[in-house]
Amino acid sequence: MEPWVEQVLALKVGVIGGWLVLWLIWERVAPRATRRFEAGAAWGRWAKNLGLFAINTLASPLMVVPLTAWAASHGLGWRPDWWSGAIGLAIDLIILDCFIYWWHRANHEVPFLWRFHRAHHWDQDLDVTTAVRFHIGEVLLSALVRGGFMILIDVPLSSVLVFEIVLLASSLFHHSNARLPVRVEAALSRLIITPSIHWVHHHALRADTDSNYGSFFSFWDVLFGSRSRTQRWDAMPIGVEGEEDRNFARILAGPFEPGETPNALNRDA
Repeated sequence: MEPWVEQVLALKVGVIGGWLVLWLIWERVAPRATRRFEAGAAWGRWAKNLGLFAINTLASPLMVVPLTAWAASHGLGWRPDWWSGAIGLAIDLIILDCFIYWWHRANHEVPFLWRFHRAHHWDQDLDVTTAVRFHIGEVLLSALVRGGFMILIDVPLSSVLVFEIVLLASSLFHHSNARLPVRVEAALSRLIITPSIHWVHHHALRADTDSNYGSFFSFWDVLFGSRSRTQRWDAMPIGVEGEEDRNFARILAGPFEPGETPNALNRDA
């Protein structure tokens, strides 16, 4: 791995770590919604979320980072010279965010992908730890698909690393339970995904779960007709309609279980 890549990854850890701590403190000092679990159950929920995050963190340098670097070095090489520098980075960030929108949407609409992605949605509360709660299978599938996209679009590794920082920072923000000034959040939501937008995506009602797919820019859902008209309220039920959260072992085994709940069967229909 090149030294500059190691430096950027170290910067990513520092920036995201500080951002995580900020929202952890904010959502406890000034929460928007009342916590849904008592202390003991809340700790168990955190253990599941952070346990999944630990698995993905360990897998990243072994599989995700090498795959991403390999894809970046095997681009088709068709980019014009003007598509570089600050302008090229800005274009790459917009294109990558549009790609993530459609990949996220596919994870809801393709039954095989939903089997992995629902581990994220089984969480029945939301805070910054939900932002890092993903099944390792989804992480690997995402890396593979993104690698193919990088080769086709000839995206440089530098753009992907910057986008990862932006994407994770945005995810921590819009999954948080932090109370924001109403006018500030309304202004931000015109351009980026805010908690009020994304919490609707985690509403335990399938029509809302299958909406609001944006990860950073908020205009993709408007442009592609997937914005929900539902407005977030503080007691909004969170999770997957008709399903309960599972213990850690069953979350990992979930995609491979032969039996399905009625809600999941409806998705496969």
